[in-house]
Amino acid sequence: MEANGFRCTHDSDNPQGEVVVVNTCGFINDAKEESINTILEFAQAKTEGRIKKLYVMGCLSERYLADLEQEIPEVDGWYGKFNYQKLLADLNKEARQNAEKPFSRKLTTPSHYAYLKISEGCDRHCAYCAIPLITGHHQSRPMAEILDEVRWLVGQGVKEFQVIAQELTYYGVDIDGRQHIAELISKMADIEGVEWIRLHYAYPTHFPWELLDVIRERRNVCNYLDIALQHISDPILARMKRNVTRAETYDFIERIRREVPGIHLRTTLMVGFPGETEADFNELIEFTKWARFERMGAFAYSAEDGTFSGDNYEDDVPEEIKQARLDKLMRIQQQISAEIEAAKIGQVLKVIIDRKEGNYYVGRTEFCSPEVDPEVLIAADERELLAGQFYDVKVTGAEEFELYGTTIIENL
Repeated sequence: MEANGFRCTHDSDNPQGEVVVVNTCGFINDAKEESINTILEFAQAKTEGRIKKLYVMGCLSERYLADLEQEIPEVDGWYGKFNYQKLLADLNKEARQNAEKPFSRKLTTPSHYAYLKISEGCDRHCAYCAIPLITGHHQSRPMAEILDEVRWLVGQGVKEFQVIAQELTYYGVDIDGRQHIAELISKMADIEGVEWIRLHYAYPTHFPWELLDVIRERRNVCNYLDIALQHISDPILARMKRNVTRAETYDFIERIRREVPGIHLRTTLMVGFPGETEADFNELIEFTKWARFERMGAFAYSAEDGTFSGDNYEDDVPEEIKQARLDKLMRIQQQISAEIEAAKIGQVLKVIIDRKEGNYYVGRTEFCSPEVDPEVLIAADERELLAGQFYDVKVTGAEEFELYGTTIIENL
């Protein structure tokens, strides 16, 4: 759009433009509800004459286009997840790409970090998951293209990369039948100017163990790994079609921690899957206490149209029980997180500053991904710090999801 002369803003609290494009998520109920509410807010703005055109694209639109067209007629056009060229055409524009800057992109993050998607789609078919229905089969981007983009982003001032995919560890299998994620991350780490690489959304089955060597040995690959495990009970894992067992999961966690000492693991767990008994849930509780995940999120199961569980299983766990289980699980995790963060008091950690907020500078360690993980708060009256710069920070206080640092040792 910017190549065609549009001036774009992202997630504006007070939109001033004539055209609004809402990019939606269609993965779970909460995300779908947020997407619908956002569309309705802008539909009202259009009715009131505050905007002229409203377009919707993304996963929700991909899945429910026909229904949404009927329900929200104020929208001028609906597009799928990848159909931005049609949107441009409808705006009487054409998709342009500067041949000299093939990876030109507008960062909607602070300029010192970026998200880097290395593949699209997923060939795993977990019973509850709609992602394969929305995004299709796994498609890896060519490695040379990814590395060129990293070099370009470094040239724009990006220092930190969140490497993302629906299934990170499958990278390369669709190209030549082999997993190439370790090779890709190693080559990324070789690029001058890449300070931090953080890995999101791996899968436990057929995990490429050589990736752990890269995490352990490369100084700029963060000791951090995001792997959604979902559950631990064998009957539930089987019904989820996760292709992993309770015993294999315990061994998996033990091996990761043994091979990469100090690694911070992020995971996601699900409660209330069809058939989940109190005994199944208690297994999940004990697993959470044992694993002591440094970062953990959880959500209650919701049946998704077109998925195996949505079409074949009765959603038989009452909503109030789902919520009670979710609350209990997160209370336990809150205590675990508090203990893990408190153990950092007295340590000196490398911190990147994201912003100044009130009386604090807000930063993160290598163990913290933007938006979702604990932040480090540093009193702003100590000295001036610069966003995007690294500092050695002594941790002097901790809460469940925040650290405090009051002594800046030196600018790295």
